[in-house]
Amino acid sequence: MKQSVETEDIYRIIYQEHPDPFEILGMHSIESEGKKIIAIRAFLPRAKEVYAIAADQSKEYPMAKLHKIGFYEVLCDDRDEVFPYQLKTIQEDGTATVFYDSYSFLPGFSNLDQYFFQEGHHYKSFEKLGAHLMEMQGIRGVYFAVWAPNAKSVSVIGSFNHWDRRLHMMRSLGQSGVWEIFIPGIGQGEQYKFQITTFYNLIFDKSDPYGFYHETSPKTASIVYSLEEYKWHDQDWKEKRVAVQKYDAPISIYELHPGSWLRKPDNTFYNYKELAERLVAYVKEMGYTHIELLPIMEHPFYGSWGYQCLGLFAPTSRYGTPSDFMYFVDHCHINQIGVILDWVPAHFPTDSHGLAFFDGTHLYEHADPKQREHRDWNTFIYNYGRFEVKNFLVSSALFWCEKYHIDGLRVDAVASMLYLDYSRKEGEWVPNQYGGRENLDAIAF
Repeated sequence: MKQSVETEDIYRIIYQEHPDPFEILGMHSIESEGKKIIAIRAFLPRAKEVYAIAADQSKEYPMAKLHKIGFYEVLCDDRDEVFPYQLKTIQEDGTATVFYDSYSFLPGFSNLDQYFFQEGHHYKSFEKLGAHLMEMQGIRGVYFAVWAPNAKSVSVIGSFNHWDRRLHMMRSLGQSGVWEIFIPGIGQGEQYKFQITTFYNLIFDKSDPYGFYHETSPKTASIVYSLEEYKWHDQDWKEKRVAVQKYDAPISIYELHPGSWLRKPDNTFYNYKELAERLVAYVKEMGYTHIELLPIMEHPFYGSWGYQCLGLFAPTSRYGTPSDFMYFVDHCHINQIGVILDWVPAHFPTDSHGLAFFDGTHLYEHADPKQREHRDWNTFIYNYGRFEVKNFLVSSALFWCEKYHIDGLRVDAVASMLYLDYSRKEGEWVPNQYGGRENLDAIAF
């Protein structure tokens, strides 16, 4: 059977061992018998038959199965230039599905994005990493990107592909350590994770570190969610905020844990909207100017009261959706009440679906256990000296101010960040380069 791809490359795709499946899959201009033709390749293990269809419906090309597991190719001898196309699959039961091919789209993470991310100054990395509803090449879908520099391969798995890592293998963008893919035809509400294969062939299913919304614990999937739909009504507050919060202005803060302050008669939680109506009325009556919430960032262990958070870009789904939390902040501002969030960059829990050992290496945390482990809380400490980690944390802080109009952050456990010997005995900590106990990277952060 005539084919334009090496057998070795077919197997690297089948076994998810190719760092850039876009080099093999999708549409390619090739030389064949002295002339330029077009080759289209796809890996679709669930399909019985596959066809490539010109987007203008001018022709349908049956694709040959080059491997029984589901590697397909067609050589378009009648074309010498790339063209828009779709794939059509026929399943065993005869069901036909037509869709745009993820491997026909260009990268969405630019060279400039890579440069600023690697040097630790991409302070809006939340606009690029994670999952984003967008249009690429005129097609609606979701763009996914994740930082996993030491992974062998990364796939997006989710409700849209039967959680099958073979269907949406991501491409590595070289030294940046970022993996990405655009999946057309999916949208709001899709559940997903990143499945990471290490060079030791260990496989981890990870929640999205930049995810905007997550399933409620104990479930661990991330959920595609747009933050652009909510219509804010707090412009008046934003214009007056500088004067209201100046250093010599009287400020009185009411601090609370949202799930403990008040519950329904059946002991279930009020959602963000319901809480806003009750809480704001109480705070205004008592004469407070600001509300401070114990951490509402997504956290797996509710008993931590939010202080062991993993989703630094997502309000916990225990009390509703991101839009519900936007309503909470908006309602406070409309009533001239500021909102402060407890924010925890000091440590993170070791749950397997989270940041710990993210790509098979100690990526977000220190490799040395004398620097990595928080003995008091059995959590891990961020590696503040790593540019991409510092970028992750700074982006999170700015994210809440920009996307949720938050008026201030209260940073928790600062002493544990600043001192290398915090809760450690002699011999259990590593001095800084001058022999001192100060964590210079944390101070710089």
